[in-house]
Amino acid sequence: MTSYMQKKETVERKWYVIDAEGKSLGRVAALAATYLRGKHKPTYTPHIDCGDNIIIINAQKVNLTGNKLEDKIYYNHSQYVGGLRERTAKVMREQYPVEMVERAVKGMLPHNRLGRSMYKKLFVYAGNEHKHIAQKPEVLEVK
Repeated sequence: MTSYMQKKETVERKWYVIDAEGKSLGRVAALAATYLRGKHKPTYTPHIDCGDNIIIINAQKVNLTGNKLEDKIYYNHSQYVGGLRERTAKVMREQYPVEMVERAVKGMLPHNRLGRSMYKKLFVYAGNEHKHIAQKPEVLEVK
């Protein structure tokens, strides 16, 4: 018996929306990464981008457990001497909530060309509104 290998031309993509309000950052990111990769589909093929489009709303209201608001640090470097910048999770959630959620999801995707193409199907919004209403996204519930 042969295994089914999907072709990139036959991929059918759906749109899903995840409301992150009051949900744990890790659980939201893990669910989004699973759907971006397409692992929820019976036609999943590891070397093909067969995932769906994901919209995450209310990124500024995402929850972090424990002492992560004060202890977790996000690093950026400008590639210049002395160019290291550090921000706590509290600062990131208040000032850059979209980047915080995007980083969490991107870290759960493959770190290669395929992962970069999957990442392009992620849309994160700080507030309750998004501009993809015409695609009629289905609601995904985070457990």
